[in-house]
Amino acid sequence: MSMSLTLDAKATAKAWIDDHQQELSDWHQHIWNLAEPAWREYESSRWYVELLRQYGFEVEAGSAGMPTAFAAQWTNGPAQGEEGAGPVIASYAEYDAVPGNNQAATTSESPREGLGSHAPGHTDPHSVLGISTLAGLLATQHAMREHNIHGTLKYTGEPAEKMHGSKVVHGLRGYYDGIDAMVSFHPFYMLPLCNTARWDTQCGAYYSKVYTFVCDEPETWQLSNNPNSPIPASHSAARAPGANVALMQMYTASRVMQDAMLPSFGGWSLSDAILSSGQATADNLPARVAQIQYSWRTPDIEMAEHVLKVLDRNAEHAAAMSHCRLEVTWVARSRPGITNHVLAQTLYDNLAEIGAPQYGDAAIEAAQRIQRELGIEPMSKPYLDECEALITPQDAEAALREHLAPWQRNWTSDDYVEMTHYAPTVRFYISRPALKPAAERGAYPAWVMNALGGIPAAIDPTIDVAGKTVATTFIDLLTKPEIVAEAKREFAERRSTFDVEPLLPSDFEAPIDLAWPEYINNSARSPERQWLP
Repeated sequence: MSMSLTLDAKATAKAWIDDHQQELSDWHQHIWNLAEPAWREYESSRWYVELLRQYGFEVEAGSAGMPTAFAAQWTNGPAQGEEGAGPVIASYAEYDAVPGNNQAATTSESPREGLGSHAPGHTDPHSVLGISTLAGLLATQHAMREHNIHGTLKYTGEPAEKMHGSKVVHGLRGYYDGIDAMVSFHPFYMLPLCNTARWDTQCGAYYSKVYTFVCDEPETWQLSNNPNSPIPASHSAARAPGANVALMQMYTASRVMQDAMLPSFGGWSLSDAILSSGQATADNLPARVAQIQYSWRTPDIEMAEHVLKVLDRNAEHAAAMSHCRLEVTWVARSRPGITNHVLAQTLYDNLAEIGAPQYGDAAIEAAQRIQRELGIEPMSKPYLDECEALITPQDAEAALREHLAPWQRNWTSDDYVEMTHYAPTVRFYISRPALKPAAERGAYPAWVMNALGGIPAAIDPTIDVAGKTVATTFIDLLTKPEIVAEAKREFAERRSTFDVEPLLPSDFEAPIDLAWPEYINNSARSPERQWLP
């Protein structure tokens, strides 16, 4: 196809985003205020499904057995497999929020109206992730229609990203099969990865597993043949240690042994969460069920497996000590990512044409009000300089490597890495608003970045730049077959040196039924949604 077609289509796509700026901002406010937690994003996913159908996409709601996931597709020109069909290009939305981070879009610490401070809120924010890629998707669709560009757009809704919940499942079920190129976006969350694309150092392995201790035969604990046993009648069951004891044994043993799992380098981490199962009224019986979730990030699979062995062994012994049986449930088990220089450079070239986000007077004023609220002298330029500047993928890679061991090929974790094993994938970051630290004051409290993620003047520039970057990159891929061919050649070459099969079985089902935080409607108490911790 001609260069003029590519340039004209890019101009058309960028103009669509300019013309829909207010609508995109309103859409983001809606998702940001829904702020639904992992696996419970019912209203958020429903909104995406309905809107995509309005724009002509075929949408499967509840894809891969996940109620809050979806898979959408739209084709212009011949269908796949027919003569003249264009490439298949994909991206995705995320929309899960984080419990305990409820913050209003204000310049002071305050929860959203009608909800307590322990309700979820968007932190990264995934709300802007989804609306940005949606903007790029719809702008590309518009340009394809206007300029008769053939190809297929695929777009998935990925719930529970904070638990790496859905992408591994979509991958196992074949939803990424046949994709020619994938574009993965995330608002910036750590320097130097701001307004750039990842180059060589992709995210690493991530494992997450729930250990459930079940004491379902407490009456068999320490049985006695003596009819005059000092432990009378049915209350003998109360002497069984029970599930809570097993959980505490597991928790303390794993905490104490954390330093023995792996050497203290390589940027690995282990976190835990005790899941609530509601047994507060069992006043004279041992706890029947207790659950603890462990999640760990490591540079490679071998390190992740070392941690797994220790945790599994601790759980088995904790159960045996406490008269419980053990059940295990995988939440996620993902492989390190595979890079693609062809796509990274293509995307960054488009980003360089668009430029980094810039913050106007209203955004600066909001930041200054926050600084006054915290007793900080307002700055004339309150946002980090890096938020309004570009850095090439190569320079970002060099800066990142300064802090990593020479042997360490991967750093931190994100579940986009599973996609990189199915199709050539580029991962890029656009700044979200972050403030310059004041001298001798340290970091800002968490609510500040959460609030800035919901203040339109501060967060809308991210949507604008990220959306245009997705759209212009998509158009390059749709109109320049040589880029797709070279990206696929690189993908095949890299896969041949890192051919790791999925770490979960093909019939793995997402753990949607565990005791994840919930919303309910309770009109007897309040018409507002109620938060169940």
